[in-house]
Amino acid sequence: MAAVRTTPEAHPEPRLGLRERKKIQTRQAIRRAAYRLFKEQGYDATPVDQIAAAADVSPSTVFRYFPTKEDIVLTDEYDALMETALRARPPGEAPLESIRQSILTPLRQAFEGEWEEMIERTRLLQEVPAIRSRSNESMAESGRVLADVLCERTGRPAGDMEVEVLVGAVFGAFEAALMHWARNGHQEDLIALMDQTLDVLGRGLTL
Repeated sequence: MAAVRTTPEAHPEPRLGLRERKKIQTRQAIRRAAYRLFKEQGYDATPVDQIAAAADVSPSTVFRYFPTKEDIVLTDEYDALMETALRARPPGEAPLESIRQSILTPLRQAFEGEWEEMIERTRLLQEVPAIRSRSNESMAESGRVLADVLCERTGRPAGDMEVEVLVGAVFGAFEAALMHWARNGHQEDLIALMDQTLDVLGRGLTL
């Protein structure tokens, strides 16, 4: 399987603070409880108060972390990891390479031990219309995070159209890789597929 590229010069991965790590742990506990219940009794048959009880938190805590039930499936801690890693990339690095290094390497580390959750996530994304609908909004929010940092790094004004086009292409490519992974039985290396999509974008969308 193809490996995620690394640059010749090693750059230490930035660490999140204690408060952010605790938030991540709470989100993960809620999400794992939800996935277990969704698998046992179905998405529509699982109310938020059951998820809260299974995660040993209050319903208000669930909604503080996830504004809607769909967000339990779609919202994760990767935006914070991505933003922190992207800000730490070397100045002057090509934007597409910065994206490659700041997104794929942290994702591979974050996914370790969570592949079953990723499989469940893609199953729900394919089967539940409300999740598919909310997915577009969630991806747009992640895209704005990435675009804001890229504008800062490149000295372009906030909301620069070319940056937004680049980010839209990247997230569209990642979604295509995710759906390809799901359709083919989750047998391939998802991160390698996402890495391959950046190669396609980097060579100018030629085949």
